[in-house]
Amino acid sequence: MSAPTLPERTLIILRDPGSAAAEAYRTLRTNIQFSSIDRPLKTLLVTSTAPDEGKSIILANLAVTMAQSEQRVLLVDCDLRRPSLHNIFGLANEQGLTSALLEQGAGELPIQATAVPGLSLLASGPLPPRPADLLGSRRMVAMIERLRASADIVLFDTPPVVAVTDAAVLAPQVDGVLLVLQAGHTRRDRAREARQILEKVKAHIIGVVLNNARLEGGYSY
Repeated sequence: MSAPTLPERTLIILRDPGSAAAEAYRTLRTNIQFSSIDRPLKTLLVTSTAPDEGKSIILANLAVTMAQSEQRVLLVDCDLRRPSLHNIFGLANEQGLTSALLEQGAGELPIQATAVPGLSLLASGPLPPRPADLLGSRRMVAMIERLRASADIVLFDTPPVVAVTDAAVLAPQVDGVLLVLQAGHTRRDRAREARQILEKVKAHIIGVVLNNARLEGGYSY
């Protein structure tokens, strides 16, 4: 099996590390670190209000910046409807989270090393018929605790919180939630609804990322 290659075409943090967008990701990393001074943040869930708001790309770039700061970072693809992290990092998806949950064993998890030092991925694995039931199961609770012990920070990618219940089911089980919105695309009522859904399940929302917003000086992110 060939070694994974760096996903430079997809991830701007690797393609253009001196860009304003790359610097924005480093700022996001710093803000997340400061947000956890009083409340330890070992597990972070990322979701959005609707498809195609860029949550998976944002999460992947964020994961790279965290790994570059010498943290052991584990990405977990919990989008069991439209998984994409394995494609972003050029890895396989035959085995992953779902196969590990179904096996229920204490054996080695199918975690794959990426080409970025310090960054690993637990892909989604085969897609189940009822993703929300699997993510809300006792097996998933036990899995999160197991993953928590395997890295400095564990990052979970989930489907849009307004579209399906998957993110809302998983959100109370993690230390923090990051909500991704897209400038010019996300509807305000959807953003409010997403916040209400997360607050209803008592999720700890640490902040919002506004994707594709124009910055001063002609830069864009």
